[in-house]
Amino acid sequence: MTGALVTLTLAEPFLAQAGPIKERQKNQQERIDEGVKSGELTKKETLKLEAEQGKIRRKKRRFKRDDGKIGTKERAILKEDQDKASKHIYKEKHDAQTR
Repeated sequence: MTGALVTLTLAEPFLAQAGPIKERQKNQQERIDEGVKSGELTKKETLKLEAEQGKIRRKKRRFKRDDGKIGTKERAILKEDQDKASKHIYKEKHDAQTR
C-alpha cells in the first residue's frame, strides 16, 4: 500500500501537467458557446474566436509531437496564447455593437 502511495505522489506533478491546459481550453470553448447562445457573439466573432482556439490546439499538438511532452517554455507559450484568447473572448462578448 505504501508503494502505491509513493508512486502516486511522485506521479502527481506529471498527471497535472496536461490538465490545466486542457481544462482551460474546455472552459474557453464553453465561454464561446455561451456567447453564441446568449447572442453576445455574432457569427463573425464566433468564427474568429474558434479559429484562435484551433491555433492553440494545433500548437499544443505540435509541441507534444517530438517527445510526447510539453516543456516549461512551451507551457509558458501556451499559457500566454490562452491569456490572449481569454481577453479576446471577453472583449467580443462585452463589446457595444448592436446585434
